[in-house]
Amino acid sequence: MPTLEDIRRAASGLHGRIHRTPMVTSSALDELFGARLSLKAELFQKTGSFKVRGLLHKTLQLTAGERERGVVTVSAGNAAGALAWAARDAGVPATVVMAKTAVPAKIDAARAYGARVELVEGDLIAAYESIRDERGLTGVHPFDDLDVITGHASLALELLADSPGLDTVLVPVGGGGLISGIALGIKLLEPTVRVIGIEPETADVVSRSLEAGAPQKLATAKSVADGLAAPVCGTHNFPIIQRYVDQVVRVGEAALIEATRLVMSRTKLALEPAAAASFAALLEGKVELPGLTAAVISGGNLDVTKLNL
Repeated sequence: MPTLEDIRRAASGLHGRIHRTPMVTSSALDELFGARLSLKAELFQKTGSFKVRGLLHKTLQLTAGERERGVVTVSAGNAAGALAWAARDAGVPATVVMAKTAVPAKIDAARAYGARVELVEGDLIAAYESIRDERGLTGVHPFDDLDVITGHASLALELLADSPGLDTVLVPVGGGGLISGIALGIKLLEPTVRVIGIEPETADVVSRSLEAGAPQKLATAKSVADGLAAPVCGTHNFPIIQRYVDQVVRVGEAALIEATRLVMSRTKLALEPAAAASFAALLEGKVELPGLTAAVISGGNLDVTKLNL
């Protein structure tokens, strides 16, 4: 596993290249949920999501040969944009493999950052591996990679520095990249702080993996929170989650939509449904918050057409 020194080194390397995102409060949300909430606004991050932390850090670790070959990743959208941006920043050619059904705005963003976008049907991972091998590209997994996890852990250092007396962190969960990074960084520094993950009922691969005691793969994973609809739990992410995450809960699709609308209306933050997962859990009464709680607003690349606004 990455060490605290690794995480601090990653944070130092990212400093000045990405944003130090703000913590936002809302008295209306505090009153509604009977809690003290602080929102880590990663929707204001470069490319509109936390993903750039891990993928930029990964790009900075590439060898000269890996950079020359170019990089490729597979993504529902946010990782595609993040790698495209990071690769452009580093002068590295980038290819991203995305589903034809991906959010159009996320496809457009990856192209705008200079990536070659391959839209495919069927098994995305198989398509990614085929393109990687046939073209001799350097594969960059969007979450199942220790460098990516270490980059995401930089967020934990900011949470602790900006929230003295922190009791609990609420984290949206997809394949495990964000929560493994945050949990690792939090527990290495402040082991008494609780880390709770939230994932969709319709894409609950991490919950199933914890129940099975090993990483699992879903036949299908779909959700209005497309950024959380990962069909697999990462093999590098799983042992970190198993060791350091206190709880993972499932939430329904209706709650994700209601939570997105709620946070938008009360805070004016234009978050995507994946970023509202923490508040979906609060609406469904899935978590208890005895003290100061940080909720990670993981991204803002929103497809408003799916919310019937």
